[in-house]
Amino acid sequence: MRSSNPVFSREGSFSRGTGYAGFGGTRHDAGRYDQPLTAEHLEELYAAPAAGPRATGRMTIDDVVVSTALTLLTVVAAGAVAWFALPEASFRIAGAAALGALVVGLVVSFRRSVSPVLVLLYAALEGFFLGALTKVLDTLLPGIALQAVLGTAAVFAGMLIAYRTGRIKVTERYTRVGLAIALGFVLLMLVNLVASLFGASLGLNSGPLGIVVGLVGICLGAFFLSLDFAAVEQAIRGGAPRRESWRAAFGLTLSLVWIYLEMLRLIAILRGDD
Repeated sequence: MRSSNPVFSREGSFSRGTGYAGFGGTRHDAGRYDQPLTAEHLEELYAAPAAGPRATGRMTIDDVVVSTALTLLTVVAAGAVAWFALPEASFRIAGAAALGALVVGLVVSFRRSVSPVLVLLYAALEGFFLGALTKVLDTLLPGIALQAVLGTAAVFAGMLIAYRTGRIKVTERYTRVGLAIALGFVLLMLVNLVASLFGASLGLNSGPLGIVVGLVGICLGAFFLSLDFAAVEQAIRGGAPRRESWRAAFGLTLSLVWIYLEMLRLIAILRGDD
């Protein structure tokens, strides 16, 4: 089953096999039915307990919650290590962690099968970078870390409630428009980055324009969360393997990291303009 979310749309992701057991014969250890079922066999089948998701190895919402919780805990733990262990000016170490997180994230995104170890490695590297960055910003703007965390949590809770209550529906048009805006946003930020390397600036990190761009970035993060929720729902309905819960955790973590970074930038702009 394909998903609108780029992280979940890899071939082999959130899919199940096409082989089904039928009632054409007696089941052997190899999973074959090569003899007609008798009345005794049918009675035995009906008396057996129903096979739930755990028995069949299918992903459940509990699997997604546990995998996501472990991934986010890894982000927080690595961030705490960077916060308390690194000096404020360790930009090189933080930059190396960010680059490592980018590389590992790309590997996870393009692998045919999901690797829990790589997902947790990405979370550790990303958390280390976020911890170092947040420490620097919190030194300049005390309290910004707590504000960004609370803001990110509020966006997540709001989107989850809106999705579960049907206020937001992930349709094809909704997805196309959102991804087009996201592509334009990323290109704009890349242009701004290149311009800053040459001493120029598009004014995206300060003033009214910076505030607007920050709000758009947070809205895009919320949009990515809605795609994540829809992908998880479709995967569970489609009987995806339990291991795919780590892919869901990776996608949700990516979206939350995006929102957190944009929240940091927006708060810094707002407080810097005071």
